[in-house]
Amino acid sequence: MIETVTIVLALFLVAMLYSSVGHGGASGYLAVMALFAVAATVARPTALILNVFVASIAFIQFYLVKSFDWRIFIPFAAASVPMAYLGGRIQLAEPVYKIVLGICLIIAAARLAIKLSSETDPKRPPIWLSLIIGAVLGLVSGLVGVGGGIFLTPVLLLMNWTDTKTAAGISALFILVNSVAGLAGSANQLSQLSGVVFVWIIVAVIGGIIGSTLGSRRFDSLTMRRVLAAVLVVAGMKLFFI
Repeated sequence: MIETVTIVLALFLVAMLYSSVGHGGASGYLAVMALFAVAATVARPTALILNVFVASIAFIQFYLVKSFDWRIFIPFAAASVPMAYLGGRIQLAEPVYKIVLGICLIIAAARLAIKLSSETDPKRPPIWLSLIIGAVLGLVSGLVGVGGGIFLTPVLLLMNWTDTKTAAGISALFILVNSVAGLAGSANQLSQLSGVVFVWIIVAVIGGIIGSTLGSRRFDSLTMRRVLAAVLVVAGMKLFFI
């Protein structure tokens, strides 16, 4: 009972904090499930399902405040979606999956712990480079069970291609389409999910509504996100050594 309540509270916190920066939270959900030794064949599709709901909410919230740019989003998504589907169809061996996921969690931790912002007027990315980056992020997304936004956001900001809030809005929809593609590719694993997933969806949706509402309206959760980053590092290291 204590473990069940802990997982529910952790998923709520993850959804709230990730959605505040336009993310679906898959890397956080995977970290929680890794800490509780949930099998990869269950963790990957579960994280993608939660991603779909939370990223949808985050996208709507940021889109309503005009923090989005279709012209930047489309090239990234056009290349990432088919690759996310392909990645979803590939089932890595358990030891390999743990290493890849561990690396992704540590990268995600760095993203959450650092406050990134654009210092000068953004410049539009070259289409060819957007396609290459989108394809790589899509493949990784499908393989691991994340939406790719945790990687896309820092790229957009570090390359000075968007402002902070627009990056959040673009990443939210990027996460949504990649999560759907990854789920389609790994549809054969959905039969292994239990009814508890529906409870997790409700909890994640509530957290996503709260986080994205605050995040799209100037809420800064950097301190809380750094706490979550520490959890991701612990989960990532656990995957390396257990």
